[in-house]
Amino acid sequence: MFKTILLTVDVNDLKGSERPAAVAIEMMENGGDELHVMNVVPDYGMSIVGSFFSGDHNKAILQEAKAALEAWGQDKFAGIKNLRLHVDQGTIYDLVLKEAEAVKADAIVVGAHKSHLQDYLIGPNAARISRHAKQSVFVVR
Repeated sequence: MFKTILLTVDVNDLKGSERPAAVAIEMMENGGDELHVMNVVPDYGMSIVGSFFSGDHNKAILQEAKAALEAWGQDKFAGIKNLRLHVDQGTIYDLVLKEAEAVKADAIVVGAHKSHLQDYLIGPNAARISRHAKQSVFVVR
């Protein structure tokens, strides 16, 4: 049913990404053709904050995120033939929606926000992605 799947993960909380990854793997086993796994490094939000960091700080953060995603992905998705890993920096929900369009995803898998009110709330990124995506969105708790 879903051929191209985009899974969003947080390399700083890979334990929290286990359940969404398991759902994406199951979707791949049930007819999926291509799995895209994406991590977005949040931007600083304000340019004044970014000015406190050296010019190559962003590059180093992106390289670390990519290395962490590759190490986790090689183990977690060992049996997936068409696996693509993506790392970007910016506004999470915006970049996920753009990537979903770019790769022509049929489905997006995101993790729910972990909070004390987890029975009532999903995180702001998952909420925005599910509200604005053209694709089916699976929010996994």
